[in-house]
This record gives sequence, C-alpha cells and structure tokens, in this order.
Amino acid sequence: MKRYIIGFSVVGAVIALLLAFFFTRPAAAPTYSVAKKPLSVPAHTNTPALSHIFVIMEENNPIGNILSNSAAPYLNSLINKYALATNYWGVTHPSLPNYLALTSGSTDGITTDCNPPGAGCVVNVTNLADELEKAGLSWKEYAESMPSSCYVLNSGLYATKHNPFIYYGDIINNPTRCSDHVVQYSQLSSDLSRPSTTPNFAFITPNLCNDMHDCPVSTGDAWLAREVPKIISSNGLRGSNWLIVITWDEGNSVDNHIAAIFIGPTVKNGFRTNTYYNHYSLLRTIENNWRLPALTANDKSATPINDIFKNS
Repeated sequence: MKRYIIGFSVVGAVIALLLAFFFTRPAAAPTYSVAKKPLSVPAHTNTPALSHIFVIMEENNPIGNILSNSAAPYLNSLINKYALATNYWGVTHPSLPNYLALTSGSTDGITTDCNPPGAGCVVNVTNLADELEKAGLSWKEYAESMPSSCYVLNSGLYATKHNPFIYYGDIINNPTRCSDHVVQYSQLSSDLSRPSTTPNFAFITPNLCNDMHDCPVSTGDAWLAREVPKIISSNGLRGSNWLIVITWDEGNSVDNHIAAIFIGPTVKNGFRTNTYYNHYSLLRTIENNWRLPALTANDKSATPINDIFKNS
C-alpha cells in the first residue's frame, strides 16, 4: 500500500511541475495574421488597389524641357499638385523599342522605328495585354488620328511606331481582337461615360503634333490641358481608385532622362521622388497592382514605383 502512495505522489509531483510550467512561463509574443501574396508578386508590393491605370505617352523631351518650363503650365500644375519621378529614364533609342519595353518587358530585338507588318518587325511574345486578359481585366489602346481600328500603316499625324500593341503577333494576327482593343482616340469619351465600358488599363497615344514629336511642348501641354480633365471628371472613373501616368518615350539623342507624372486620388500631393526608375519600373508597378506575373527578367528586377502613393 505504501508503494502505491509513493507512486501517486510522484505522479502528482510531475503534474504539478507541468502545470507550473504552462501557467507561469512568460506569455508568447502576439502573432498577426498576414495574407500570403501570390508567388508571382514580389514582397515589396505596396501599390494601392487601383481599378484603372491610364498611361499617356508623350514624345522626345528630356525632363529639362518640361520641369519649370513656362511653355508647359498645365504639366507643371500637375507636378505641383500630384507626384513627379525626377529620376525616371527611357531605356533606349529610338521610340518604338521604348514602347515595347513598357508593354512587354523587353525591346524584343527591335532597334528601329520599323512599321508592321511588311517591315518584318511583328514580335511573337507574351505582352501586357495577354496578362491582363488572362486575369479577366479589360484594356484598350486609344490612338489619336488613327484612320480606323487596328490600322497598321502610317497616316498623316498617326505613326504606327507609337502604337505598341499592333507589333504583337497575337494581337495583329487576330483581326477581331485587334479591332476591339486598338481603337481610335475618339472612342475614349464614349467609353468613359460609364464604369462598365471604362477599361482597367488604357494606353493613350496622342498624334504626332499633340505628343510633342512634331510640334512644340506648348502644343502638347495645351492638348493635355483639354483632355486630362475630361478623363479625371468622367463617370467611368468616379468613385474608384485610379492612376493616370504621363511620361515620355525618350528624351533626345544626348539625354534620356525624362519626366513621369503620376495623377490620382491615391497619389501623394506635391511629392517628388528621386528613386531611379525607368519604363520597366512602370510596367512592374502595373503588374503588381493586379498581381500579374512579370513578363521578363527586366520588369521582374525593376523597382516598382511605390513611394508616390499615400500608403507607402
């Protein structure tokens, strides 16, 4: 009998020690539930949830031709009100490879301003439009002075080299897809009339005069002063988070340092960032916003433009 009492005593002592351990040890540090990001999105994704991103591409002016230039009062008013990347660069020369870089993550071996399809410069690569569609997102290219949808020849003030989406084989070789998405600029106003017809992503190509290519900075500035407020105040963007980016394809032959202006309700007011960015950075920012995979190593390794946003 004594042996059983001793046994129970030992068991009781062990239980007492265990209870003392669990109830007297320091409390564990609090844990926080963090949603896991898709594997295709880098850990430094800080862009807000934007429903719409519009890119307006101007032409052939280094940042010194824009910043504090009296010929560009509207652009400078946007700079003062919203955000400017002061260390933003084109990736090459001439125009076309920069457009391809921004929409496919590569210059795709194109080194000239060749014209499709006869010039042999249609490229068969996965591009931003492909990834947007795979994600169930809408997109359009709006080209000013283009004679008709999916027009692939130069015409007057319309230059194909400034319309990147007609250089992708899976778009230009699909007439219905091309005509539905590569449209005349005049269609933008009707698309913006209601949210259901406003694309998630829009690439806007002014004509050769209004993009500052063949006409002075003042002409392009005046065009932007007429057109950008229409986009901002449209029914299509009302009540949503959106971003408009105005940038240039390249600078000039000796200076490829260009401006990138960021406009929208989620953008810091009067902010300037000196972080190094380029067209691949802008592409990465667009991809991050919609959790799209990187198209190439160029955009995958590019620094996304996060510091312009209020939540950064």
